[in-house]
Amino acid sequence: MQTVFAPEQLTTPEMVSSEKILRTCVHCGFCTATCPTYLLLGDELDSPRGRIYLIKDMLESGQPATPDVVKHVDRCLSCLSCMTTCPSGVHYMHLVDHARSYIEKTYKRPWHDRAIRSVLAFLLPYPNRFRIALMLGRLGKPFKSLLRPIPLVGRRLAAMVDLAPSSIATRSSNEGQHIFPAVMPRKARVAILGGCAQPVLRPEINDSTIRLLNRHGVEVVQPKGEGCCGALVHHMGKEHASHAFAKANIDAWMHEIEHGGLDAIIITTSGCGTTIKDYGFMLREDIEYAEKAARVSALAKDISEYLALLDLKPVRNTQLSVAYHSACSLQHGQKVTDAPKKLLKAVGFKVKDVPEGHICCGSAGIYNIMQPEIADQLRARKVGNIEKTRPDLIAAGNIGCMTQIAKGTGIPVAHTAELLDWMTGGPLPVPLEEMGWTE
Repeated sequence: MQTVFAPEQLTTPEMVSSEKILRTCVHCGFCTATCPTYLLLGDELDSPRGRIYLIKDMLESGQPATPDVVKHVDRCLSCLSCMTTCPSGVHYMHLVDHARSYIEKTYKRPWHDRAIRSVLAFLLPYPNRFRIALMLGRLGKPFKSLLRPIPLVGRRLAAMVDLAPSSIATRSSNEGQHIFPAVMPRKARVAILGGCAQPVLRPEINDSTIRLLNRHGVEVVQPKGEGCCGALVHHMGKEHASHAFAKANIDAWMHEIEHGGLDAIIITTSGCGTTIKDYGFMLREDIEYAEKAARVSALAKDISEYLALLDLKPVRNTQLSVAYHSACSLQHGQKVTDAPKKLLKAVGFKVKDVPEGHICCGSAGIYNIMQPEIADQLRARKVGNIEKTRPDLIAAGNIGCMTQIAKGTGIPVAHTAELLDWMTGGPLPVPLEEMGWTE
């Protein structure tokens, strides 16, 4: 694609990077075939190719973002399916990240939009605040139908309340700074991301992961000072906040690298993993953090990537069939596709591929709150495809997807690590226990 940036515009690393990405695009249109919003809406401007044109015009003009550009960029899920499909290697993720940051700096959103975004940025990255919000959301569930008709904010408020679980999980005893020693002679030492939303919604995911790693000779550390990866605010275009979260995590992990050594940084939420693996790019121009960020990104591994290096031995027999939902952040963002399925098969599950497995479920961080109508359609489509396989249970590697899908089906949804822990000696996963299953 030809660009017409003035030389004085190409003086920042963000603009230089985006100009290079734009020139890579040959507007072939392959991306439209796998874009969820284009498949639903049929609007070229709600396809990657259309958004690229809008972003190009916005950046070239140097003018503030317009409401039309903001509308179509906001509708992007950042599922990155277009990057898997693109034959030219267009790095759409970095381009749309820059566009969101540019929008945040140049466009004044309507008051109701700013209010919702500010509330989410204030609550979600902080576990204690998020826990209180979920409690309030639970109390608000009986009034959900009264929220929808409220002008401007009703659908989003209703979506927030709807996503709140009916009961709040008990805090894990593993929460906070800990060292979990290997049960057998130590083979490796890793850090695990505690994160923000997942330990509130499903603390047993990391508990299962820690047990599983410990049983296989891996010492696990949760360092002091580690927290939200920054993905939630990063996708809102709040660059300063996302970089602050990233730097706090880098400091925490570098302390462990320098004082005890780390073989990997394990992430059990794939949305976080995609962002952490991008820390090196995000902070590439930061004199103090560039090298450390690159080092951290190189150590980051999804739990399935790391477990693929271990020899997992099942201690139970099962004939259960599992529909494996491949989170977009894992298959498109990190290019991890086969490892989770191979692991589940290796411990005895019958793994079923989901039709249209490349299409997003509609979770996408806070997308199911900010764009609830589109998210609901995508969830219905995803659940319909999963149920076609007639599985006993659903496995996934991202808490957002798990929460989204579970709202649309009665089939139990468990994290891949929970199932692997169970089959190699751990307890029955909570979702199966809640459905009345027994060992």
